[in-house]
Amino acid sequence: MNQLNPKVVILKTGSTYPAIKEQFGDFDEWFLKRLSPGLNISVFNAEAGELPEQPTDWDGIVVTGSPAMVSDREPWSEKAADWLAQAVDQSVPTLGVCYGHQLLAHALGGEVGYHPKGRESGTQRIELLARAQDDPLFGGMPGTFKAQLTHKQSVLSLPPGAVLLGYNEHEPHQAFRVGKCTWGVQFHPEFSDAIMRAYLHVQTPDLEGEGRDSQAMIDAVNNAPEASRLLERFSALVIENKTG
Repeated sequence: MNQLNPKVVILKTGSTYPAIKEQFGDFDEWFLKRLSPGLNISVFNAEAGELPEQPTDWDGIVVTGSPAMVSDREPWSEKAADWLAQAVDQSVPTLGVCYGHQLLAHALGGEVGYHPKGRESGTQRIELLARAQDDPLFGGMPGTFKAQLTHKQSVLSLPPGAVLLGYNEHEPHQAFRVGKCTWGVQFHPEFSDAIMRAYLHVQTPDLEGEGRDSQAMIDAVNNAPEASRLLERFSALVIENKTG
């Protein structure tokens, strides 16, 4: 990889279920497949206490999902939140996904906790607000698109100054932006439909215990190309920001 390629760090905040990891690999590998090959990407295991020294050493930052809960305020998570707050303050392009979305909100003064309506999982629709059409990352996306989701916690209140970009019937804070180049998305652009089905299979006992029809949810899983392209869009934004 050419050293002149934009440097992007993936902050890995956890690992997927063992059975899914054996079949599909882990979170960081899913992001690596969908981010541009024109990026010089490094992975730091934040859950294991690994953090880069300075956010400004990087041209872009991606924060993964996690089975952990932001509201537990684990020491590693709080340290990562402090580091992300510095990155935002220094205007390093940043994209947080699921746990990463929640961690960003927490780091910037928002509230994170268990969703009052419970779990959201499977292929769901995301609605973009009109203001998203002027957003550097979401501009040009359709107003409604499908995405893969699985979460119990949510951003209950956005950070001060955050701009809400997307929502759905279950989750009012599906996407937000802070400043010019920091985004959080509750949905999973790195998930394939096969990975989403695998999640629902693993979650079936819990889903059935919650009164859900897990097989109907599995059957309803669909490809979500627009959501997946968000990582291509973020890659292009980082490359453009680097090359000017």
